[in-house]
Amino acid sequence: MIRSQRWKGAAFTVPFQLGFVFLYLIPIGYAVHQSLYREHQSGLGLGGSTEEFSGLANYRQGLTDSAFVSAVLRVLLFACIQIPVMLLVSLVLALFLDALSSRMAGRFRILLLMPYMIPGVVAAIVWINLYSPEVGPLTPLGKLFGLTWNFFAPSMVWPAIGNLLTWHGIGYNMVIIYSALQGVPRELFEAARLDGASERRIALSIKVPYVRGALVLTGMLSIIQMLQIFNEPALFRNVTPQTVGDSFTPIMVIYNQAFNAGNYHYAAALSVLLALILGVASFLFYRLTAREAD
Repeated sequence: MIRSQRWKGAAFTVPFQLGFVFLYLIPIGYAVHQSLYREHQSGLGLGGSTEEFSGLANYRQGLTDSAFVSAVLRVLLFACIQIPVMLLVSLVLALFLDALSSRMAGRFRILLLMPYMIPGVVAAIVWINLYSPEVGPLTPLGKLFGLTWNFFAPSMVWPAIGNLLTWHGIGYNMVIIYSALQGVPRELFEAARLDGASERRIALSIKVPYVRGALVLTGMLSIIQMLQIFNEPALFRNVTPQTVGDSFTPIMVIYNQAFNAGNYHYAAALSVLLALILGVASFLFYRLTAREAD
């Protein structure tokens, strides 16, 4: 009977297992296979093309590709600034909700989560119109305070994208952190208040340490998402191509190689390299935060 129940329980995971195999494992295996080949044109390129096994040549080229390496370093530097700011804002909002009553917290939670419910492409289009000096309200608003800013200038494009990503992501991260706060024993708060601790002291000494795991989780998810950023820079490129080039982010480099240059094998190798970079960055972040927790 126990064995039968185990098989029945395992049967519920079959749809997930099939989806994982066909949507993740098989595409990853195909990408690795494609990355080991190169397309060779016969003669002057007027004849047919053949695929030749090249081993790790595409990977060696990717590691020395200045456009790809610069894009990865550019996004990593941006992530070191944007992700802590976004998580700090999400943490403050989660602490604010935790201080409210359940009814009020539910209302504000839905309100703060609304930006995340908007598709990323739609959110980027909305903010691009807000940034526009011709039709957006932000440029006239800045002039009222004596500010002349251009959100599409080279010095402002990253802050503009960072503001968009922060606005879009704080609700999702806030919900995760707020859920972790709900698991903190309320008896600790009462004991701290009896000892004369202020609400600020309770938040810093009790609440924040208890949600360290949620902060690590949201940090890892943000790192993975950041290195795969594509929609926002691609839409900004349509508005200001002189500022946002076709190799602005790693995914844009891969997209350009695959669909503009037609070099699918090299694009597959860059995709595998990016996946490895994501894994290493997530592992180092986890090890660093786990060591600090210890």
